[in-house]
Amino acid sequence: MKRYFLVFSLCFLLSWVASAQELTVRAPGRVAEGQRFEVRYEVNARANDFRGPTFKGLSVLSGPNTSLQTGMSVINGQVSRSVTSGFTYILQADMAGSFNIGGASCTVDGKKVTCQGFTIVVEKGSGQSQGGGGQQYGQSAQQQQAPVAIDSKSLFARASVSNSSPYQGEQTLITYKIYTQIPISQFQIDKLPGNKGFWSEDLTKNGDVRQYEETIEGRRYQVAEIRRGALFAQEHGKLTIDPLDLDVLAMVQRQRRRTGTMWDLFDDPFFNPTQAVQKHLKTNGLTLHVKALPEAPAGFGGAVGNFEVKCKMDTNEVRANEAMTYRITVSGTGNLMLIDSPKPNFPKVFEVYDPQVNDKLTRSSNGVSGSRTFEWVLIPRNQGNYEIPALDFVFFDPATGHYVTRHIDAIPVRIHKGDPNSMKNVTSSKSDVKLLSNDINYIQVRRTPFSPRNSRDRAEGWFWVALGAILCAAVAAALVGRRRQAQQQDIAGMRLRRATKEARKRLKAAAAYLHTNDNNRFYEEIYKAVWGCLADKYNIELARLSSDTVRECLAEKQVGEEQLAHILKLLSDVDFARFAPGDATAMKQQIYDEAIHTIASLG
Repeated sequence: MKRYFLVFSLCFLLSWVASAQELTVRAPGRVAEGQRFEVRYEVNARANDFRGPTFKGLSVLSGPNTSLQTGMSVINGQVSRSVTSGFTYILQADMAGSFNIGGASCTVDGKKVTCQGFTIVVEKGSGQSQGGGGQQYGQSAQQQQAPVAIDSKSLFARASVSNSSPYQGEQTLITYKIYTQIPISQFQIDKLPGNKGFWSEDLTKNGDVRQYEETIEGRRYQVAEIRRGALFAQEHGKLTIDPLDLDVLAMVQRQRRRTGTMWDLFDDPFFNPTQAVQKHLKTNGLTLHVKALPEAPAGFGGAVGNFEVKCKMDTNEVRANEAMTYRITVSGTGNLMLIDSPKPNFPKVFEVYDPQVNDKLTRSSNGVSGSRTFEWVLIPRNQGNYEIPALDFVFFDPATGHYVTRHIDAIPVRIHKGDPNSMKNVTSSKSDVKLLSNDINYIQVRRTPFSPRNSRDRAEGWFWVALGAILCAAVAAALVGRRRQAQQQDIAGMRLRRATKEARKRLKAAAAYLHTNDNNRFYEEIYKAVWGCLADKYNIELARLSSDTVRECLAEKQVGEEQLAHILKLLSDVDFARFAPGDATAMKQQIYDEAIHTIASLG
């Protein structure tokens, strides 16, 4: 029993010691402008995977420099060992001000150990370059090394586009590159640009960085394409793209100071190993002059690119009240995800359901391509020979600067007589109901007041009740059929009734991507929900709606200023949230809640 108690006590002591391990930081609270100083992180264990903060506003001259100290002591015959891991930065204060330094972390025995951030105040004045007035290093090796400076021509970042004067809706590729003549161990994008006025698609695969060599002004660089995207301008005019911010960790050869002594003989790369230097980079901003599309012909649904169109029926011959499917597939390269549904003129004999949209998109370094399929379910109600009329699909080809029409041929269909016992065939006309009421004569039988009532009399009573229910059902069916026919002819009314229903479908689809990393599909569903609800609610063609025309279109429909401002704010917040840094899940939840509130107010 005593042995078990000792084992338990030892395990508890070891777990307590492990939990007591913490990452600490030693740094001066105040330094002078121009002064070099040291920031050191320590943990009383063997640590790895150290992740330091970003020292914004301060220059990193060296670090993180890793050290490992071990010690052993003997007290009363008991031997104890200690291990201390250290991570040291040599910094220089370039400008006066107060700078908030973020937290740091490392891994000890598979567990993450963190340290909170701190603040350094840089005071105006002449600081001693060797640490005078701050921490004293003596004549250490760090003092003998010359400060590391990275030439702006040796390491920089650029952004470029494939076309600086695209048409509205035309696909434009944007590429972000790092140009360097210094080895780089890692990079991290600090801030993505907010591409307001554009629909954007990320074309960068995870971990896929294309590298090659390029010569600029006679200097040869190693180039790394760190990000690539496709932009689709949603409005015309002068549009700007903000710079991209990133941090890189460059491996720079350390150089010793010339002292005029024999130690200068050791100024050789062998005696001056590389050190990691953090450098903040910022790409150039871009300005695009987006050209407006020419006056569009009838049938244009916003498609810009180069497309082919195919049409197909799953069958050309069915019975009445049996479903058939009509599909239109648009394939090619361009703004497929923004193409509006074609509007075939189906015969009135068909009951038509809203089209389902299926996208098969490929996102590669060459842009977005693939197909978008629109699928209608049709139910013919009467027998006969009919025809799905021909249709023209119109798109704008930016390569030629002209509209192109793809013709879709008419498709004949033959509808046979349906099953008379089918429950689907329940339509009745008003004249049928009238004829039915005139064709029934009621016979009333007199009985003596003292005659007993048997089961047959009670059955006759239920017969009249059932007959009355059948008559009421027939009249109701006729009224519902007439009302439905009137609703189908009232296109604006149908759009108004389906506005909130369709928007809720889109919001439900967006909810499926709310807690995933597929941000593009989430914001695409939010966009479709808001734009579609606005178009259906106020009977506006979707092609007319854009960030530039939404105010004008809603003003024509006499939408209140407060509601209009709320709608515009939501659209602006969606544009910002797609590329804003920070907690993407929290931003998506906020946008989702705003979209629900806005669509509910429209209903």
